[in-house]
Amino acid sequence: MVFNQEAAPSDHPLMRHCEQIRVAYQETDGQRRVHHANYLNYFERGRVEMLRAAGVSYRSFEDDGQMLVVTEMNVRYSAAAEFDDLLELTVTVTEIRQVRIRHHYVIQRNGETIVEGDSTIACVNRSGKPSKLPQAFLDARAYLA
Repeated sequence: MVFNQEAAPSDHPLMRHCEQIRVAYQETDGQRRVHHANYLNYFERGRVEMLRAAGVSYRSFEDDGQMLVVTEMNVRYSAAAEFDDLLELTVTVTEIRQVRIRHHYVIQRNGETIVEGDSTIACVNRSGKPSKLPQAFLDARAYLA
């Protein structure tokens, strides 16, 4: 399944999430710019908050013996964010399969895209073996083409 630009992903809380992030001092390097690895933390924060906004607790996944783990991550940096910048993060689900989800991330500062990324997240059990995604995710596939 591939993301359908004409289906409104914002109609389902498991499909798109936006939030603001204020760059903290400890997230920067000696030049007061965000260290590149911290963008991955922003991506993760967006995924977790997307679940929370949909009424799904990541902790409940773990309580049920499942985990969502990153299996692939690609990041493209266009410009650096700096200490105290206010960023806008948008996370969009682009694909849902039986055991994996793909996300696309856009981070903007003042309307300008400074970082984009893509990830593949797999659902695994406590032994690390692939596990079917919860039904809420599979139901959300109706918003993909």
